[in-house]
Amino acid sequence: MKHIHRLLLIAFFFTCLTPAFASVSKEHHSETHQESHYKEKFETGPFIMDHIADAYDWHVFSYGDFHFKAHLPVIVYSQHSGFHIFMSSKFHHGHSSYNGFELAKEGEYRGKVVEMVNGQQVRPFDISMTKNVSAMLISMIFLLWIFLSVAKTYTRRKGLEPKGLQAYLEPIIVFVVDEIAKPAIGEKKYKKFVPFLLTIFFFIWLNNLMGLMPFIPGGANVTGNITITMVLALFTFIITLVNGNKNYWKHIFNTPGVPWWLKYPVPLMPLVELMGMMTKPFVLMVRLFANITAGHIIVLSFISLIFIFGEMSSTLGLGSSVISVGFVIFMNVLELLVALIQAYVFTFLSALYFGMAVEEDH
Repeated sequence: MKHIHRLLLIAFFFTCLTPAFASVSKEHHSETHQESHYKEKFETGPFIMDHIADAYDWHVFSYGDFHFKAHLPVIVYSQHSGFHIFMSSKFHHGHSSYNGFELAKEGEYRGKVVEMVNGQQVRPFDISMTKNVSAMLISMIFLLWIFLSVAKTYTRRKGLEPKGLQAYLEPIIVFVVDEIAKPAIGEKKYKKFVPFLLTIFFFIWLNNLMGLMPFIPGGANVTGNITITMVLALFTFIITLVNGNKNYWKHIFNTPGVPWWLKYPVPLMPLVELMGMMTKPFVLMVRLFANITAGHIIVLSFISLIFIFGEMSSTLGLGSSVISVGFVIFMNVLELLVALIQAYVFTFLSALYFGMAVEEDH
């Protein structure tokens, strides 16, 4: 019961802070940038997209016209003006330009750094420390610290019962090895794949959990970014190809039990098998991205209802907030479970693909 209470408190804390995270600015920036202010109509789409998208700063909260953010370094290379490093605070929340660079307010580069060249938006080579990049580095440092500490404990306490952090992590490590790696890959060949499987399991799980935290270093949508899930899936794909044995490639290019005329004059089956091989990492990429992003969108949609009904009537806004907060608490508790399930699914499917690549012909 104590753990359930903690989860509910975390979820409630997230709920209370989420509206404060909204960048629903009431400023109308005219040419003087200091004149009239008016109340803008709340737009659900931009509100949700701004919160699940990457950013060049870490937004903590807003109060009226005051925005508290952790600004991050912008690192870009322009073919026209060379290499530039500066803090995102130079953009003044996207309302100013700096050295010819600005944040695009609309179009295909919306929210990204662009350079104005002859009145046209040009995208420079961008290797900035965005919110997702920073959160990913923090999670990797955290994981290195955890596992190096546990490894030292194993060395120091060899043969003794687990203690401290080692006692918490050992059941999870044993689960990944005994319930994922061994059954999917085989008793003889699973060991060389275990380091990768443990790495992606804990990396995905930790970043899923950090994405639910309402404060720094949480709040970044790392595993809900399709480029990051693409890289994870690409690692699985490359490892599968590199370790594919003769039997694996034979089943792709010379599938047993298939009529010869489907393999040689018209290479239908090899094409089907190749497409299947290519779609496996694509499915891994999309599944993780879609599930994590969908959870965030649902939570933000419930929060949006408070603003939508509040514009109609303060009474409606107050009444809907009770229901919305209840659903958000429920969704956040559910997301804690989804964070673990998605890490398990990605790791298990990767192990299955490795198992198919190294399976011997019977």
